[in-house]
Amino acid sequence: MKKVVLITGASSGIGAATARALAGAGHQVVLGARRVDRLRELAESIGGDHRALDVTSLSDFQSFVDYAAERHGRVDVLVNNAGVMPLSRLDEGRVEEWNRMLDVNVRGVLNGIAATLPGMKERRSGHIINVASIGAHEVSPAAAVYCGTKFAVWAISEGLRQEATEGVRVSTISPGVTESELADSITSPEAREAMREYRKIAIPASAVASAIAFAIDQPSEVDVSEIVVRPAA
Repeated sequence: MKKVVLITGASSGIGAATARALAGAGHQVVLGARRVDRLRELAESIGGDHRALDVTSLSDFQSFVDYAAERHGRVDVLVNNAGVMPLSRLDEGRVEEWNRMLDVNVRGVLNGIAATLPGMKERRSGHIINVASIGAHEVSPAAAVYCGTKFAVWAISEGLRQEATEGVRVSTISPGVTESELADSITSPEAREAMREYRKIAIPASAVASAIAFAIDQPSEVDVSEIVVRPAA
């Protein structure tokens, strides 16, 4: 069944790979991100729709959802994928980077839920997919705040799953090391070097996209609560 799927952070990495996979499977994708030029190019190449989106703004997220509903009649699925990862040790005191992670990784997810859940609840149909991380399950040096935000995503998803109206599904996708631009935002020299070593073994973003597609394509009575995807090595 063709679904209207909203994807945040869709201009690169997992978001872009998910857009390609779902559009290829016949779904109508609506892509949101801050980098509009890249977003437009991707949308045109796969026959999708797009709109500039700042997930840290509830009003902007609501406008994104309203745009999709007006253009395509409804919103079936939200893929809350946007995230940032400027890793650093806590004793470096990079407070602005901590706050950025909280704003994008946590508040962005909550804004997506706030903007889409009422409509899904009213229709008694919908699917919210939150992209967490293996960092929601394990903590490493320089990743305390990032892992904290991703554990929050996991906890929020689980709470939403338990509260959800019949017909509304909730899934958490937790990728391990994945080829993406996330590490480009790391300004701490120590953390950047550690991440360079850590990412020598990584799975392609398409592997995570396949997991997301699997969760979406299950029958309506089946809720895929969580998938962890990581390198076999």
